[in-house]
Amino acid sequence: MNSLYDMIFKRKSFRRFDDSLSLSMEELQNIMQHLNKLLPLIEDIKIKYRIVKREETTCKRGEYCLLVYSEQKENYLLNVGYLLEQLDLWMASQNIGVCWYGMGKPDVLKYHGLYYVIMLAFGKGRPEEFRKDYVKAKRKDIEIIWVGKQISNVTNIVRFAPSACNSQPWRVVNENNHIRIFRSTEVGSIIPKERIPFYNSIDMGIFLCFMEIALRHGQYVFKRIVCERQKSDAEQIEIARYTIY
Repeated sequence: MNSLYDMIFKRKSFRRFDDSLSLSMEELQNIMQHLNKLLPLIEDIKIKYRIVKREETTCKRGEYCLLVYSEQKENYLLNVGYLLEQLDLWMASQNIGVCWYGMGKPDVLKYHGLYYVIMLAFGKGRPEEFRKDYVKAKRKDIEIIWVGKQISNVTNIVRFAPSACNSQPWRVVNENNHIRIFRSTEVGSIIPKERIPFYNSIDMGIFLCFMEIALRHGQYVFKRIVCERQKSDAEQIEIARYTIY
């Protein structure tokens, strides 16, 4: 994932796609091949992907949609977010625009015994359509999301991870290089209340992807532990712990 760092500053969520542009069959094949290179957060969760024309879904954006199907094991949503954000960043390197499309419905809800989770709408983008100045992205202040000693070239970078409706549910506590990452259950969002845990759990997987890309780029050595499922009525739910050496 080291090669993805620079794409943190280029990627953005595409709301509009140029219908005059189209992906070639070679580009589609490259995407399918790259899916096999994505690193899972949790090794033993089965995942399948399908690429279909947008018209085969209820999605209104992009030329194609990547549909993701997964076993519904513990932390499977974290795993999906972690995997797909690697693809999101890689696609930016290929000038392919991406939009996480949470409300879309596919033509098939179950595939090879696995359950549909979420889709990425995507299509060819022009280089000038990607982000030029990442600091202009609307993100919460560092003081809201990070408690404790800040880490150079990590703390200010990870907060630019994308999230559903820009809800930014992540909260970080750094105690002597022991980093604890939480999902806040008290974020304001236009997402229906009953669906917030679903989407924000995917968001936390995205955040862990950003965290590890930034740590590796800074040449930090770390160990990660993904926490077991906790009570969902807590104000903050611990997601993962990192020890920095």
